[in-house]
Amino acid sequence: MGASVVVVLGDRKRLHQLRDRLGEQVPPMAQVVAVGEGETAINDLERLNPAVGRRNRQRSMARWLIPFGFFAGLTFTYITDLDTFAFFGEWSQHLVGALLGLGSGWMGSFAAAASVTSEEDDRIRSLRNRLEEGNWLLLIEAPNGIEMPWTTLQQAKPKAVVRLND
Repeated sequence: MGASVVVVLGDRKRLHQLRDRLGEQVPPMAQVVAVGEGETAINDLERLNPAVGRRNRQRSMARWLIPFGFFAGLTFTYITDLDTFAFFGEWSQHLVGALLGLGSGWMGSFAAAASVTSEEDDRIRSLRNRLEEGNWLLLIEAPNGIEMPWTTLQQAKPKAVVRLND
């Protein structure tokens, strides 16, 4: 994915004019989506939904925290010689410790994902505030290797242009 920006416009007519101009460009933009009242809902776009970002971070963290927790739980039961789960038997008590470590890693992935906020989350929050103020947003994603049409964007006289990534 190339550069992504969100253009904040106060007038729906300008929103449609800019969207149409960007649709006529050659080469075309990868994505041009209007967001606001009567347009696409902001929660329908993964790119502008912080819950989706948090879920992706949680899955990414779980990918390494769950196996780490499993082996940490297994190692802990071997090095401490605690017989907490002795009623399960010699091998089973180590397995129970490993499974408890696995569960701890899974829970830790949720805590870690919720505690981390990115700079992009702050930008998305400000865009959501602009939307609640009655503005419209235009999400534009340029394909790789294609420059963002800055001149066209400025001609629309936006209230703001927010870069999501380069």
